[in-house]
Amino acid sequence: QVQLVESGGGLVQAGGSLRLSCAASGRTFSNYIMGWFRQAPGKEREFVAAISYYGGRTNYADSVKGRFTISRDNAKNTVYLQMSSLKSEDTASYYCATNTRWGLWMPDTYNGWGQGTQVTVSS
Repeated sequence: QVQLVESGGGLVQAGGSLRLSCAASGRTFSNYIMGWFRQAPGKEREFVAAISYYGGRTNYADSVKGRFTISRDNAKNTVYLQMSSLKSEDTASYYCATNTRWGLWMPDTYNGWGQGTQVTVSS
């Protein structure tokens, strides 16, 4: 069992930056692949980024490549999402979750969802 809590969201202007955090407790953090997802009102939850157990591999949705960076600090049981050059299309609730197999990007393959943190980008 793992518990996840997202934080760091807020209201920003287009072109701005935010750093989201996901703090984990419970089972050993390094045992899990970590993913970030987002969901806008009326839309399905979509994959944003994932990072392997020790950070050696990352994967990003095409829509955020070059703008978002996922990282993790296993000593702090925390995964981060640095978001830059934000666009109105990035407005959504952002969630983190866990997986145990690399190469899976669909939300229904992940577990331990937190409550999410809202990111709103104004134009």
